[in-house]
Amino acid sequence: MNDQSPHNATHRALSFISRMPIQFSRFFARGLAALVNTFKISKTSATIRLNLNIALPELDQTTREKITEQAIRNELSSYFEFFSIWGSSAEKNLARINKVYGEEFFHETLAENKGLVLVVPHFGTWEVMNAWFAQHSKMTIMYKPVKNETADQFVRNARSREQATLVPTDEFGVRQIFKALKQGGMTVILPDHTPNVGGDMIEYFGLPLATSNLSAKLIQKTKCGALFTYAMRNEDGLFDIHIEKLDSHIYEGTANDGSGVIFSALENLIRRYPEHYHWSYKRFKANPALEDIYNIAPEQAIEIVQTLRSETAHLKHVDYTAQNTVKA
Repeated sequence: MNDQSPHNATHRALSFISRMPIQFSRFFARGLAALVNTFKISKTSATIRLNLNIALPELDQTTREKITEQAIRNELSSYFEFFSIWGSSAEKNLARINKVYGEEFFHETLAENKGLVLVVPHFGTWEVMNAWFAQHSKMTIMYKPVKNETADQFVRNARSREQATLVPTDEFGVRQIFKALKQGGMTVILPDHTPNVGGDMIEYFGLPLATSNLSAKLIQKTKCGALFTYAMRNEDGLFDIHIEKLDSHIYEGTANDGSGVIFSALENLIRRYPEHYHWSYKRFKANPALEDIYNIAPEQAIEIVQTLRSETAHLKHVDYTAQNTVKA
């Protein structure tokens, strides 16, 4: 008798998707994106449109709509690519990498043996990078379990193939990462998310949002190396990894100042390639004044955003003027 339990059904579905050729997964993703873009049937697409309007108000409507359609297609493609990557061997995933730009920065930093934090935004198809980095150094990564037990085990198995040590997203996990960095190890932090509890207000596209300072704290307290890295699909269907140095000011000032350096790098990346950023996350509600913007009319949401952005800019100007007055 066949086992019809939900767990086994989920496992079969995940295994089937992960074994499909990555080209077929992309074809399916493009077809799904075409439906979403044509009929605007997804609430997620509305979130993406609003986020782009909030982050890049200087763009005209036609340009922003074109970027929105590309972003929906790219994000869906990345999600399906993740399954193919998780279901493939490290050798197969390495074969999918065309070129590593800035590879010398990685080797130079790793050779210092001071530990390394890779700051990886929700951009492009970041999961493919694990295979490349794991061949050079053991990684310790914070991991939040997937709610579905079978899906969680599927992802854990994929990560274990990369010889990564998974630690929980709590104080114990943070201590494990500190220990790994002190021993010259490497970790990966995705900085552009809203913490479950607390967080400091850091500006992101001119808006103060609750943010985790974990990346900056790790870098500042351990004095380890810090690199900004992302992966993009190229025209040949392979992936290019980009490794960039973070501004050295990340080691100076407070953790908030360090996070500001990271978010400056992220904003610059997004402005260069807005169509490759994953815009579906409701990041901009991480401020008491903005917590309902995804539940109201877009026009009203933008008015609230513009008001907060103007108030923030005014307060910065007042603070800057006061500081210069004291110095004088």
